[in-house]
Amino acid sequence: MMGPLLVLWLAVFLSGTWAVDRGNFKTCDQSAFCKRQRALKPGQSPYRALLETLELTNTKLTLQLINDNNKVRLLLELYRLQGNMTRVKINELKPLKPRFEVPDVLINDPPTDLSLLSQDENGVVLSLGADSQWLIVSAKPFRLDIMEGREVLLSLNSRGLLTAKEDGMWEETFKSHTDNKPNGPSSISLDFSLPGVEHVYGIPEHADSLKLKTTDGGDPYRLFNLDVFQYELFNPMALYGAIPVMLSHSAQRTMGIFWLNAAETWVDISSNTAGKTVFGQMLDYVQGSSETPQTDVRWISESGIIDVFIMLGPTPTDVFSQYASLTGTQAFPPLSALAYHQCRWNYNDQEDVAAVDQGFDEHDIPYDFIWLDIEHTDGKRYFTWDPHKFPQPKDMLQGLMDKRRKMVTIVDPHIKVDSSYKIHNEIRSKGFYVKNKDGGDYEGWCWPGNSGYPDFTNPEMRAWWASMFAYDQYAGSMENMYTWNDMNEPSVFNGPEVTMHKDALHGNWENRDLHNLYGLYVQMATAEGLIERSGGVERPFVLTRAFFAGSQRYGAVWTGDNTAEWEHLKISIPMCLSLGLVGVSFCGADVGGFFKSPSTELLVRWYQTGAYQPFFRAHAHLDTPRREPWLFGPENTALIREAVRQRYALLPYWYQLFYHAHHSGQPVMRPLWVEYPQDTATFSMDDQFLLGRDLLVHPVTEEGGRGVTAYLPGKGEVWFDVHTFQKHNGAQNLYIPVTISSITSCIHSLFDSLSRYQIPVFQRGGSIIPRKARVRRSSSCMEHDPYTLFVALSPKRFAQGELYIDDGHTFNFDKQKQFIHRRLSFANKALNLAPGSQFITPSWIEKIVILGASKPSKATLKTPDGKENLLEFEFDASMSVLTLRKPGVNAGVDWTVVLQ
Repeated sequence: MMGPLLVLWLAVFLSGTWAVDRGNFKTCDQSAFCKRQRALKPGQSPYRALLETLELTNTKLTLQLINDNNKVRLLLELYRLQGNMTRVKINELKPLKPRFEVPDVLINDPPTDLSLLSQDENGVVLSLGADSQWLIVSAKPFRLDIMEGREVLLSLNSRGLLTAKEDGMWEETFKSHTDNKPNGPSSISLDFSLPGVEHVYGIPEHADSLKLKTTDGGDPYRLFNLDVFQYELFNPMALYGAIPVMLSHSAQRTMGIFWLNAAETWVDISSNTAGKTVFGQMLDYVQGSSETPQTDVRWISESGIIDVFIMLGPTPTDVFSQYASLTGTQAFPPLSALAYHQCRWNYNDQEDVAAVDQGFDEHDIPYDFIWLDIEHTDGKRYFTWDPHKFPQPKDMLQGLMDKRRKMVTIVDPHIKVDSSYKIHNEIRSKGFYVKNKDGGDYEGWCWPGNSGYPDFTNPEMRAWWASMFAYDQYAGSMENMYTWNDMNEPSVFNGPEVTMHKDALHGNWENRDLHNLYGLYVQMATAEGLIERSGGVERPFVLTRAFFAGSQRYGAVWTGDNTAEWEHLKISIPMCLSLGLVGVSFCGADVGGFFKSPSTELLVRWYQTGAYQPFFRAHAHLDTPRREPWLFGPENTALIREAVRQRYALLPYWYQLFYHAHHSGQPVMRPLWVEYPQDTATFSMDDQFLLGRDLLVHPVTEEGGRGVTAYLPGKGEVWFDVHTFQKHNGAQNLYIPVTISSITSCIHSLFDSLSRYQIPVFQRGGSIIPRKARVRRSSSCMEHDPYTLFVALSPKRFAQGELYIDDGHTFNFDKQKQFIHRRLSFANKALNLAPGSQFITPSWIEKIVILGASKPSKATLKTPDGKENLLEFEFDASMSVLTLRKPGVNAGVDWTVVLQ
């Protein structure tokens, strides 16, 4: 039975009338350690290096530091890592209690040779190997500088803000909650200076611009996983996830800073100029007589140790690879997960699910997944079904499977405290719940009422949780049912800041030490459960709201409970771009907005945008009117249908982008500066983006917008409008009309209207993109359909691309290398498909469309057996488009098309 306070809280929550109550969440001034640390102003550091304690092996340097004010000693460890990275660890030399070091995030941290170049009473110089890089340790005051040639790339403690043991209050109160801090204050801090840098990015999750702003005069950016109801935009306050990775970029270099700490963290950013810097004879030759831009960054965490990875690039691609080598790459999703998802809180019952499913067929709109929120369970008991609304879940799932469709059900990590509930009884009997400071099971309010919180930091708990997804444990589940982890910050309605008390215990560690890891562990255990239930054969799909560094290894992320407003549509772009920069490519926002009801114009524009973002799901709040795509009149249904169909046609390209993200860590959805790193016009741009290298997308995010101005990068390059095939030169701002309202007056010529009122999308000249033109009810129904290749020629009449095919859902691509991955190239009037096949597909090449072409006299298909066949073709002289029809060759065999 819910208590009266919980009933009142839920009534307000469900009313949908709140905006974020900022009073529920701390500012820096209300966070004791942040306020204390921020009161420390830049100056000469009290720390000096005790050079007589230096020890050096071939991979590691250790050195003691001493605070001359309080005589506290720290231990510095320096490592040079493979791939042009440096690791810096600073801990107390003799802590009264061990400090938490983050486990389970790093997949690798391979050290490599570190050598001493010189040493005197002022410091030491270490070689970092490639490209004349070295690290200088200055003794008094303690400071680290990483240099390349005569250039300072990055400095640590140059502003003297290192702290690793502090004095402060042992007790802190926020609203009605008191934090007793049984281990005392333990915050840490370190500053970094980036000469020559004006643009920094990353540290998601924040509803803010792609380029991070300076925090002078306001709060720092906060990293602390929280359930923030109806979050504000352009605000540094914490949201659902936290990835403590920042990228810096200039026309000369890209670098990254990975602050491996899972406690509450604040990040200050300031912009200064750096004058000439002299720190002894070793740096006398450093140039700096003229002022250059500089960005200063300060990281402040409540507990743990200083453990920072400096990724030295020098290119964006290098930084992505460096970070991936540390924390892993994006999980390779089943192909169907890249298709369209239909969700709301909640589809009422089995009949409602069947009706929605049928509605998509009746209106010829494809979809792959339908989702069930918390109301599908028996009284908010996860792993169960409401016996009245969903009495035969397997029949429902079989009905979807018959159409080659799938379902996602929600499984949240708060467990109803109920002695008749099997899940609760097992967790309690095994001692797997998080404990309160007195050793009892930690309990708080969430959707079921009084709830316990499993301790996912415990590997035994994670293994047990994974076992609950077995088909004989999760009654009613089938192989076409996947999982959504929500509320896993964790959300505790009656907790401080709507989350868990910091003195709650995970074994020997407080929640304050590892808070930001909780959501990662929930998704990790859930993904493992989906893998185990298939005997290790099938790839999982798990969506999470909370995340940390490394979460990319386990599935997808969405931007949480957004609102049906134009600004929320607009902010979805930088939010997903920021996540992609730090490893999480599988990102999306609730199409249409979770809270409130979108206008039809906003809904259409959101579908058009979402169709070109990695995770494509419509979702809505319980109290909003139904908004299935066919409920807004035939003209809007047609526009939404076309947006969804564009997504399905492009699935081969999406799939190969995720294959590359999985193998190399390169983001799927990219800021323009990633591919045009010297084009300063792109550095602050976040209203358009690239998919891979070859598609540029400029969504329409203004109400009543009649046109947008897209920036087409690349001097000497060309871009082709994918809707009209019109060619445009690079390095220009191009105005594109995008009026949507007039479609209602020209419904009689709907096809022409659809091509004119889509959002601007351009294919780069010099690329080849595969598509599937035969869009069916689900992606699985298109599995063996033929491909159309879109060849966009560069000004030098060259193009290249690739074709990746596997079974779309198992690990056979990895374990047995069963896939087709072929290079496509067009040069000297010949299109070649290079060998690279260990997988058999019935799919074939149906059509080749060459943009920017000349009219040939004939087109000949040549195969390795020596056969030659003339191909039918059409040539549109007005648009220079050549269409080759029915080459008819299998996608897995070798062939060449020659134009004469």
